[in-house]
Amino acid sequence: MMDLLEWLIHGTIPVPGGGALGAREVIGNLFGLASAILGMKRLVWAWPIGLVGNVLLFTVFATGELSGQIDEPLWGQAGRQVFFAAVSVYGWWRWSQVRRSGGASDGGAIAPRWATGAERVQLLVLGVVGYAAAYVLLTQVLGSWGPTTEAWILAGSMLATYGMARGWVEFWLIWILVDVVGVTTLVQAGYYPTAGMYLFYAVFVVIGFFVWLRASRTVVDATDPDRRAEEVSA
Repeated sequence: MMDLLEWLIHGTIPVPGGGALGAREVIGNLFGLASAILGMKRLVWAWPIGLVGNVLLFTVFATGELSGQIDEPLWGQAGRQVFFAAVSVYGWWRWSQVRRSGGASDGGAIAPRWATGAERVQLLVLGVVGYAAAYVLLTQVLGSWGPTTEAWILAGSMLATYGMARGWVEFWLIWILVDVVGVTTLVQAGYYPTAGMYLFYAVFVVIGFFVWLRASRTVVDATDPDRRAEEVSA
């Protein structure tokens, strides 16, 4: 057991081309990928699985130990893991409550739907305020390798995770924008293997969007099927 823990903390995994990835980095991203797949299927287990990945990836980004090297911490990436953990607890609770109340008509924990006009305004306001707060935090308190992009990574991740907890289809689109900036930031920072993993993860995000889009047209809230049927046909 101690050998496994030692490998998890300090071990590396070779990658083609002569590079190496930290074990925590790989395993943390695998948990994140598993969470995305479970979220795509709208299973409650997406949240606790994601929490494990958040903890592992926080230690990676906060220490700068990415891609088998020690470099400057990426506080925007690290900070979003903290927020993920907090919102994941909320998402876990909310999906569990909805699931116990009947969930979605196809057996999923929640019925996907597009956000209303008022909810989209809410997302926009939260995005602007979140970006401004993240930028100030990264420039005035923590310091950051690239505060302009990292502030969006942090704020966008907040929006996407909150949107997933609410069951809004838009959260996948926000994730796509976060991944575009995230991959670009990691490439500029020289973390090529990690950027590659994020790009691979982005493929599942695109798939997830279309899965939820299709479900939003056919799946209804089992606790109020008449109202949801009206929303789908509108």
